Amino acid sequence: MLAGSPQQSYSREEARRVLGISERQLRGWERQELVPRLEEFAFADLIALRSLQKLRADRVAPARIRSAVRALRTKLHGVENPLKEVKVFCEGRKIAVILDGQKMEAVSGQLLLDFDRKELKTLLSFPPEGHGRAVVSDAKTREAEAWFEKGLELEQTGAPPEEIVAAYQRALEIDPSSAGAAVNLGTVFFHLRRWEEAERVYLQALEIDATYALAHFDLGNLFDERGNPERAEHHYQAALKINPNYADAHYNLALLAQNRGDVMKAVRHWKEYLKLDGASSWAAIAKRELEKLRHAAVVPGAAGGGPTVVRRLSPVDG
Repeated sequence: MLAGSPQQSYSREEARRVLGISERQLRGWERQELVPRLEEFAFADLIALRSLQKLRADRVAPARIRSAVRALRTKLHGVENPLKEVKVFCEGRKIAVILDGQKMEAVSGQLLLDFDRKELKTLLSFPPEGHGRAVVSDAKTREAEAWFEKGLELEQTGAPPEEIVAAYQRALEIDPSSAGAAVNLGTVFFHLRRWEEAERVYLQALEIDATYALAHFDLGNLFDERGNPERAEHHYQAALKINPNYADAHYNLALLAQNRGDVMKAVRHWKEYLKLDGASSWAAIAKRELEKLRHAAVVPGAAGGGPTVVRRLSPVDG
């Protein structure tokens, strides 16, 4: 059981120690967009991590957890982070949630206990899970997840790229619905400058999970790197449509707008970025660029010069 007060805060190391999880596990959950990356945790954040820890201990796949959380956020008005705000748990092969003392399946909306008439009117049906995808057995899912974790470990220990690629490819072969493995494989290809292969697996990730914001963000980086700012902007905007609080997408959109001379749009995205990520090391760059644009509005032509600004990559890539 977690012990602490709602006002207490925890460092990253303290949070891991309280929960008994490794940095590798936490980084993997962040990369799969199951939890946001934080350096300081409130007690409610620990509750969310504990809920996630229990779901993963019950071998619930990350894609299913993301699907359930999105469904709950959409349908339960006022609930922004279901892992923090309602009791989410695994019941058999289903993800369930306790709402006002009643129990329902998170994704399908199937009632697991009776609701009264008033509650039934407020609950809308959730989208069906799977959309015709092949069902992967529990044993195969566990094997695919083991290969996925192997890929993460190889990345973090600086293993040769071909070994990392092989691990993620094996995860996808065993479980073709592993969007996280597809995105991670695409990022390896991106750093190897194997653009076509990176694009192929990023798009594969979106075929698996059309609301995977990280896949859109990484495609934005890919097209930006290849000199196609229009397609880059399309994917950054798609990431923001899925997750309006995607700070790094605002950062890169600000750079795109600034580079083409769209000062108003650049200012808007810099401001949004600073609202969301104002305490990071990248915030200093954002503040500098915003000040440069404000100065340029007073003194025409003053926006030029200064250090080259690089776009943001995925959080784990720095």
